[in-house]
Amino acid sequence: MLKLTYTENSFYLECLTQSLEEWVAQRVILSLRVSQSLRVEPTTASFLLPLDLPGVERLKAEVNRHDSEIIALCNCDTEYLEVTLEGSWLSDGNDDAVGVFVTTMSYTSEFFLYKLWQEAQVCASVISDYNC
Repeated sequence: MLKLTYTENSFYLECLTQSLEEWVAQRVILSLRVSQSLRVEPTTASFLLPLDLPGVERLKAEVNRHDSEIIALCNCDTEYLEVTLEGSWLSDGNDDAVGVFVTTMSYTSEFFLYKLWQEAQVCASVISDYNC
């Protein structure tokens, strides 16, 4: 399962071994116990990855073989690939963009996507440190 946590100004991607159903059930129980609203709705989430990351072509091939109904990959321009995922959005019900998006697909696609996202974060950090 992939979990994207959106905050006010960024997001964080995690690859979890727990099933989507178990994770959502635990989240619902937690919300009930702490008397917090929880809204769950089907939707999509998108983010960008640099096209020059090693493994992007392999991710494209894997998605075409197994997960084309869950994940869409589209070249935005000469530098970035837009990744769009089908899944569920969990939030406290406010209309802000803070919450958690979860989805599940083949293990190979989840693994490649997670590794590419991690690599993009490392590259962005190196560039940021270099420019400072």
